Amino acid sequence: MRHKFLPSFVKRRGRITRSQEKNLDLLPNYLVTTGKEIDDISKDFQKTILEIGFGNGGNILSLAKNNPETLFVGSEVYLAGIGHLLGEMVRSKIANIRINTGDIRLLIETIDEPAFDEILIICPDPWPKAKHHKRRLINEDFFKLVYPTIKDDGVLFISTDWEDYAESIEESIGLSNGYQRESFSSYEESRLTKFQERALKEGRRIFSFPLTKKINSIV
Repeated sequence: MRHKFLPSFVKRRGRITRSQEKNLDLLPNYLVTTGKEIDDISKDFQKTILEIGFGNGGNILSLAKNNPETLFVGSEVYLAGIGHLLGEMVRSKIANIRINTGDIRLLIETIDEPAFDEILIICPDPWPKAKHHKRRLINEDFFKLVYPTIKDDGVLFISTDWEDYAESIEESIGLSNGYQRESFSSYEESRLTKFQERALKEGRRIFSFPLTKKINSIV
């Protein structure tokens, strides 16, 4: 099977509990696959924030609880994480999260005009082997792809715990005219994901890239 984009993830079933698998039955109630669906839902909210790769959902769940006026769209491919988040959403009666389960770039391509006030990408898969670096999500093409979907002066926040990935991201930002580097973001102090926690335990530094979209830039 040919992919439009070189996959930035390996979609494995992985370990999944019975409760997580049962929770997946709820997915159709929260699934979004097109920009139009997001646009229709976002009309009931003040802001719309996309988190790409939410893992087990800890960060997006915390943000949604504390910001009920904001619509959160979470993208993830791993079934255990999706199932866990769905269970927590039901238990906590969270109504302001929607989920996308495919390659997020395919969803982004369906968006014709700015849809997101903020996009968060916290510790994406680093593909540490040099021969796999081409599979990394964050590159110059990705910055070009997401630019039209971010609202004027909107936020793009990226972090990684791999130094050579941080160097690559820095280079890609330099090649793009569409983003202003900021000195700080509140997301640097937000709830740690399990990937961030693991990185810190293993002695790795978290590199953060708080960016703001430049208005009327050519990317």
